[in-house]
Amino acid sequence: MNSGMTQISHSPTASRLNSAWIGNGNLITHGLGLGLGGEAANNSNSRKNRNNALVTIMRDRSNNRKPLQKGRNLSIEAIQTVQALKRARATSSCPLEPALETTFRRLLKLDMIAVLRELIRQNQCYLALKVFEEIQEEYWYRPQISLYAELVSLLGSNGLLEEVELLFIKLKKEPCLEPDINGFNALLEILANFNLTGLAVECFYLMKSIGCDLDKLSFKILINVLESNEEASLSAFFRLEAQKYFGQSLNFQEKGEGEGYSLSSN
Repeated sequence: MNSGMTQISHSPTASRLNSAWIGNGNLITHGLGLGLGGEAANNSNSRKNRNNALVTIMRDRSNNRKPLQKGRNLSIEAIQTVQALKRARATSSCPLEPALETTFRRLLKLDMIAVLRELIRQNQCYLALKVFEEIQEEYWYRPQISLYAELVSLLGSNGLLEEVELLFIKLKKEPCLEPDINGFNALLEILANFNLTGLAVECFYLMKSIGCDLDKLSFKILINVLESNEEASLSAFFRLEAQKYFGQSLNFQEKGEGEGYSLSSN
């Protein structure tokens, strides 16, 4: 008998029963004229049922399990680390260093990243920055613009704009930045949402300096924040830059979501 199969026993109270296993561990059983007390053959109703096969499908429950999603499920070690760091932070008499040494620094790479994102989700600004600094000391660390964008969003939403500027300075000093256009556009939009016009312009030039393939959305975000802050000269300058890139001027129109701009010839 193969493991995982369900054994069907034959009792005198039941009629003939055949079973067959088909793909993915699904068991189909066919019964003819099932009844109680061995009286199925004498029962008129059961005679009618003889022509009807009873089909039962039994599925292997393991096939219903959903796959784990990276970054969405915290390991037990990661959960314990988050709790330990929060306890240490809440207790003035308990310094953070021992908690980092005994919990966070012993984690694997994916757990470290998961702890950082969980602290961001829980709005733990100080701990998130501290853990980010720890991650930057790891031998496997490579700068990810998406992480910077999440941290900027966290700090900005808590009004820590000076910390945002310091974090952006750290970003500019990162070696070997990947020209991740999606990550940079997300960061650019976050800076624009917090009305950090100067940093948005710096971010745009950083994108150019590392070879990002600037797209229409990059110009759209920057020009919108400049015009909303009445930076007419800068806005006009970047409109000309956009025209050099695309050969046409970008005209912004009030449209539905995802249709914030259009191309038109002058």
